[in-house]
Amino acid sequence: MKQINTRNIQPCSVTVPGSKSLSHRMVICAALANGQSVVDNLLKSEDIELTLKTLCHMGASVTETGNNSVTIDGFNGQPGPFSDPIYLGNSGTSMRLLAGIAALGESAYILTGDERMNQRPMDALLASLRMVDVDAVSVNGNGCPPVSIKGGNRRGGLVTLDCSTSSQYLSAMLMMGAVLRNGLHITLSGPPVSAPYIDLTLDIMKRFQVTAQRITETQFRVPGGQEYVPGHFVVEPDLSNASYFWAAGAISGNPVKVTGVTRSSLQGDLAFVDILGLMGCRVAVDEDGIAVSGGKLTAIDVDMGRCPDVVPTLAVVAAFARGTTRITNIAHLREKECDRIDAVVSQLRKMGVTAEQGDDWLSVTGGTPHGATIETFNDHRIAMAFGVAGLEVENVIIENESCVGKSFPTFWEVFETLI
Repeated sequence: MKQINTRNIQPCSVTVPGSKSLSHRMVICAALANGQSVVDNLLKSEDIELTLKTLCHMGASVTETGNNSVTIDGFNGQPGPFSDPIYLGNSGTSMRLLAGIAALGESAYILTGDERMNQRPMDALLASLRMVDVDAVSVNGNGCPPVSIKGGNRRGGLVTLDCSTSSQYLSAMLMMGAVLRNGLHITLSGPPVSAPYIDLTLDIMKRFQVTAQRITETQFRVPGGQEYVPGHFVVEPDLSNASYFWAAGAISGNPVKVTGVTRSSLQGDLAFVDILGLMGCRVAVDEDGIAVSGGKLTAIDVDMGRCPDVVPTLAVVAAFARGTTRITNIAHLREKECDRIDAVVSQLRKMGVTAEQGDDWLSVTGGTPHGATIETFNDHRIAMAFGVAGLEVENVIIENESCVGKSFPTFWEVFETLI
């Protein structure tokens, strides 16, 4: 357990590690390439290590060349055989994106995870893979991992896909589709959740000189027979992880700057600074980063369907605002590392904060939070978000604080620089 010490934060700057979302996508594209790529500022975390290990099982070669740099020799779109089950912990991103890469192989892969991962649905992705003659099944027949995926038919073609619970299904299909003989024409059954993450995938593919087109909001086309071209790439800072430090500025009143962040980022969580602006914060965009400082915070109504990872952070900030903040379009948060809607509401209530929930929403009425021992449900985002509350509220204790290793192993070290 970690006791959070309250403090009067002074104006400061922090540096956060590379984006988890971008790190996953870059190393996967590098593994698909024909030749050697260098990726700098790669996030070193449990989830990324699981993805790298799996890519090695599939035939890539990965060498650490610096503190946060790796060299990856790709397998040119042809993953090799690996007969043992591949363990992916509770990394939903690894599971979904690598399922698409497994579909390029000629032998079966078994992808499995921990107890929570094996409860998280991915039947929509499996169904779409079967439409292009990939043998993709849930081993236990419940639409969840473990999954068995065997490719062999690299023809491609027309698929329909349900992205109402995860945009990562589409990202998986986009990345694999480029090397199929006829590519893929993908029709979504409705607007995707977390749409900015699709933009990230398209952008990373473009950096590897692979093209894919968004025709409409629900129509995508990936020409076939393409080749990922290796190169030298740099991962930009993770804006989900930046959110905790911007939140610290919001509730403390003093500016906290996250360095290396620009307005040109395609990460959807950049919207968090504008949401804080609507609540009464001052947002300062400088050449070397973006700073947030709070004032008299007021409640807002906000659709968070495009940036779900920062919902716990916003809910904690809302506990210090006047009025009731309502956060909507977040049903897919119930299928994350834990049921994040229920987790946020239950832990805010422990702190004496009025919080309610529905199928796809939660609300928080600001007040005077008190100390509590926060259950993290082994979810990194719950741990980090409620850690921020402890800066202003005495006797906040975070249990299982090491779960931050999933996405930000050095979080508590950086957090303690807030003084």
